[in-house]
Amino acid sequence: MNKGQKFSLWYFLIALIVAWLFAEYVYKPYSESKTEVPYSEFLADLAKNDIENVDISESRISYTLKESESPDKEPRKMQIIDGKILHNKKLLPGANNGNFKSVVKLQDPFLIERLASSDIKFGGVAKRDGLIDLFMGIMLPMLPLIIIWYFIFRNMHGSGGGIFSFGRSRAKELQGEMTGVHFSDIGGAGEAEIELREIIEFLKEPARFDKFGAKLPRGVLLVGPPGTGKTLLAKATAGEAGVPFFFITGSSFVEMFVGVGAARVRDLFDQAKKKAPCIIFVDEIDAIGQSRMRNFNSNSEQENTLNQLLAEMDGFEDNNGVVIMGATNRPEILDQALLRPGRFDRQIQVVLPTEEGREEILKIHTKKLPLAPEIDLRSIAKVTPGFSGADLANIANEASLLAARHKAEKVTMNDFDLAIERVVAGLQRKTPLTPEIRKKVAYHETGHALVACYLPGSDPVHKVSIIPTTKGALGYTMQMPTEDQYLVTEGELKTKMAVMLGGRAAELLVFSEGSTGASNDLERATELARRMVTEFGMSEALGPVRYAAPSMMYLNGAAQNREDIGEGTFNIIDSEIKRFVSEAQEKALSILREHEKVLHEAAQVLQDKEVISNDEIKAIIDKENSVNEQSQPE
Repeated sequence: MNKGQKFSLWYFLIALIVAWLFAEYVYKPYSESKTEVPYSEFLADLAKNDIENVDISESRISYTLKESESPDKEPRKMQIIDGKILHNKKLLPGANNGNFKSVVKLQDPFLIERLASSDIKFGGVAKRDGLIDLFMGIMLPMLPLIIIWYFIFRNMHGSGGGIFSFGRSRAKELQGEMTGVHFSDIGGAGEAEIELREIIEFLKEPARFDKFGAKLPRGVLLVGPPGTGKTLLAKATAGEAGVPFFFITGSSFVEMFVGVGAARVRDLFDQAKKKAPCIIFVDEIDAIGQSRMRNFNSNSEQENTLNQLLAEMDGFEDNNGVVIMGATNRPEILDQALLRPGRFDRQIQVVLPTEEGREEILKIHTKKLPLAPEIDLRSIAKVTPGFSGADLANIANEASLLAARHKAEKVTMNDFDLAIERVVAGLQRKTPLTPEIRKKVAYHETGHALVACYLPGSDPVHKVSIIPTTKGALGYTMQMPTEDQYLVTEGELKTKMAVMLGGRAAELLVFSEGSTGASNDLERATELARRMVTEFGMSEALGPVRYAAPSMMYLNGAAQNREDIGEGTFNIIDSEIKRFVSEAQEKALSILREHEKVLHEAAQVLQDKEVISNDEIKAIIDKENSVNEQSQPE
């Protein structure tokens, strides 16, 4: 049961309790205060001359009995309706005596004459109370339920307008200047910014383009990995153009009610047309734009929403001045009808920032930070390839938090180094390790570092640590590439695998057995070997053929093999993966055997210091090289 269902259930139970209390302590006493007697009893009271006064309405008679002595000396009242006797224990304890008020149905046409001939006080025609009784009897018990259900629906729909506003769009409208974002606030956008500036010119000066017969692009699709600033670019486009900006997520269109998604699409475009020129931005558009051919479990509501979106973007009616922007990190699953010209005319790739782009992003996020003079943002950008804009913003924030925690006056380079380690490896935690485990972890991490140092083409080692982290590692070896890599060769991939298995190789060499500490290394090495065989065509036994299924373009995930591959091919794939991983481990073992003395010395230093840098590892390696040179005969 989800949160919304639990919320409604609690309201329902509260409504039942309130209704019961209301009926028990409000309506029941009111209804029981009316005691009904037959008309014959009224006539008997009249014959005995026990009646003091009478009031007559169109359909009722109210009369009061003469006062009589009662044990508690309290006057009591009673009402009579349609011949049924009801006793109220609260009002009529004991015998029915005292000052009673009664109501009877008028049945005797000569009653008034009989009353006039007696000494009964005649009060005239009483007021009609039929509507009051109807309200008290029917509407009053239901009033608590009506009030509580009103609050339920108001809370369910919040600002959506209540129970009858399911078809209203939930898009948030901002004026261009209200977005508060401009391209000067974004770094590393590169070509994406250039393409978006053309859209801005269209929105600002449509007449200049109309003169040449150019048409405003209907849609712009921002495609890229998570954290690269797709939403930020859309806000900056609206901010630069100074036009209204409608923001909504793809999941906000579809509800449990049929037809709501299509109705919200229509309402959104109706609002946008009134504010044209404007921008509609649909974040995570793959939630409603998923291909209808891929979705075997058909969802008619999602398809209806998509069909309405297609019709609004390029249908019979023109959307002059309305530009729809979408963002997704899964373009491969979008419907082709959505991607054709006339709908999303342009697909803009928002890629991970380059080194220059990372430096621009760092300058923006450190603008308000008190930086120490030795801070070099270019060097930080160099050692953070593959980091997105969101990652860099997180690093700047973590560095400022570390400086504040230490009560420093400035953010130093050491704070940034620790922030990068925290993002990559996790927060250090104090976990006591036994000397035996500490020794194994030291040799494991030293094995990674030495294989990386001795193999050409490997990324430089930045730091080696045997301090456990919150990500579950007992230690880590951090490598920092010196430049962005856009193309990786087969040899470089095999080097990466050898470095991954360097820790396991060191354990086998020193302790003659492996441990569970290499599980993540084996997982990453096996996955890399699988990609080499099934995606990159680097297996001689299988040839230059792709055996992997189409992957999610910008989302990391394990590669899956195609379903149309035969069992024999599967066996060859498995054997080739095993061969690649085994060769990588043998390469790591051979390097560590050759430099076993350096392995022991570096592992001992690591045990003593817990953390060693690249310079310290190089000093140990240089020391061995100098000893070897001196020991060689001339």
